[in-house]
Amino acid sequence: VQLVESGGGLVQAGGSLRLSCACSGFTFDNYAIAWFRQAPGKERERVSCISSSGGSIIYVDSVKGRFTISRENAKNTVYLQMNSLKSEDTAVYLCAAGSFCARATRYWGQGTQVTVSS
Repeated sequence: VQLVESGGGLVQAGGSLRLSCACSGFTFDNYAIAWFRQAPGKERERVSCISSSGGSIIYVDSVKGRFTISRENAKNTVYLQMNSLKSEDTAVYLCAAGSFCARATRYWGQGTQVTVSS
């Protein structure tokens, strides 16, 4: 099983990034995929999740209206489009898979760093 994140980097406040989570080794269509983030000294936080069908999507309040999660089952990939980035969005972003969004923690990627400069 592999989940490989990409797309992180350094961006100025107000800018945008698109993260990708490429998955392999499990039946992607049957799994919910979540994005988490962890900043230094803070607890890991679930940012967003998309159900296996794509019909159910969840966002943490702090990113609503700025982040958009989507999935492309033909490519076994989930995306996180992040707009209007703020310095408080700086963190390592990790994707994770599970049967449902509430349990999207079975498989994990290694993470990608997002740094927003103010």
